[in-house]
Amino acid sequence: MSRPDFNDLLAFVAVARERSFTRAAVQIGVSQSALSHRMRALEAQLGLRLLTRTTRSVSPTEAGERLLQTLVPRFEDITTELAALRELQDKPAGTIRITSAGHAADTILWPRLGPVLAQYPELQVEIYVDYGFTDIVAQRFDVGVRIGESLEKDMIAVRIGPDQRIAVVAAPDYFAGRPTPRRPQDLATHNCINLRLPSGKLLPWEFAQGGRPLHVQVQGQWTFNASAPILRAALAGAGLAYVPEDIALESIAAGRLRRVLQAWCPSYPGYHLYYPSRRQSSRALAVVVDALRYTR
Repeated sequence: MSRPDFNDLLAFVAVARERSFTRAAVQIGVSQSALSHRMRALEAQLGLRLLTRTTRSVSPTEAGERLLQTLVPRFEDITTELAALRELQDKPAGTIRITSAGHAADTILWPRLGPVLAQYPELQVEIYVDYGFTDIVAQRFDVGVRIGESLEKDMIAVRIGPDQRIAVVAAPDYFAGRPTPRRPQDLATHNCINLRLPSGKLLPWEFAQGGRPLHVQVQGQWTFNASAPILRAALAGAGLAYVPEDIALESIAAGRLRRVLQAWCPSYPGYHLYYPSRRQSSRALAVVVDALRYTR
């Protein structure tokens, strides 16, 4: 059997990913009919059916799915190595795609990477705010940023921030006519602002004292999926908020927020950057990692 043309394999990856000849043809710059002909020729050459076609969709067969899973990481490795060779120039170049929680993007990524991009005009950074545990390899991100350092194998973790604490806060007006909570169980009688996780569940409020953890599922009228609007709602008197301490400290110092249950809020591991070990060769990535690395 003759060796398949790499361009045909790349075309197959485009069709299998897009699940559409039309979109794949636009992506690689050929006509739909030419692309369809190339796929049939590839199937004939391999003696296997790679794609299931209907009038409305196209999807990989079992053999096609196996080929797709084999090709994608190898082509990405080739792309990575070619990018690394290009970066042997004096300055790093290219795009680093980062998935991060919004709090880390606001408090760490933006302030630290701003000067780096000013120094290296050919370097671009794309930040995608996401609160789930994104598979950065499958989603084609270069870097992920999350709390803690529990990672999958073949990942490198780099601490980019100090340990953190949670603050439970509310506007002073909220406490008018309400008792101050003295322990987490008292939250049952309060209007608490919830955080909705990507899984669809509400974030339990986690506390600890004397080394004993306590998780409380709170209730309230407002629910958001990010810390920033939760803080704004607390400032407006909508209820008690459970937010990262650093975003609330200024308002606490100014008297716009009042903190409660402070003794019940222990510290927890700060933000870590993580990426696959096979990405180490990229100079652009090295510049980003060095800029974000936390030093006490």
